[in-house]
Amino acid sequence: MLPKLNPIARWLATLCVAVSIAPVHALEVGDMAPDFSLPASDGNSYRLSDYRGKQAVVLAWFPKAYTYGCTIECKSLAENGHRIREFDVTYFMASVDPLLDNTGFAAETGADFPLLSDEDKSVARAYGVLGDKGFARRHTFYIDKDGKIVKIDADVRPETSAEDMIENLASLGVARRAGSN
Repeated sequence: MLPKLNPIARWLATLCVAVSIAPVHALEVGDMAPDFSLPASDGNSYRLSDYRGKQAVVLAWFPKAYTYGCTIECKSLAENGHRIREFDVTYFMASVDPLLDNTGFAAETGADFPLLSDEDKSVARAYGVLGDKGFARRHTFYIDKDGKIVKIDADVRPETSAEDMIENLASLGVARRAGSN
């Protein structure tokens, strides 16, 4: 029979079990991007695997709708959407906010692209962006046509997020759409 553990020993044992079942490593460039199916601000649901073999995808995680930095980032992407769409890419912003919040936030910021809602936080966990306080950390994942992660930007600047995304798409060699320079 096992000895009875005091509260501190019980806590340490629980911590050891939790650490042992945590992911072995965070996502890295070259890894397959975890698939997802999430509802979006435009009334549709999007599945990453639907783009495999067809188009690159950018997934830009943001912490919280209606906050200062997230508003700046969303407006940057909305105001420069025509430049981003010169590339053969689909792009999303994603958070763990409820769909209703993201729908209102998209309307308020003029987002002309889908904002994904990961309310159960499972996709944020799979991407390793769920922070200690339950919000997603601001990270942008660049995923090629084959579904592999080709870049992870963990140093996103909200005020230049669109320009940075355009620069990254160009440097990664993402094809331009027909009729684009």
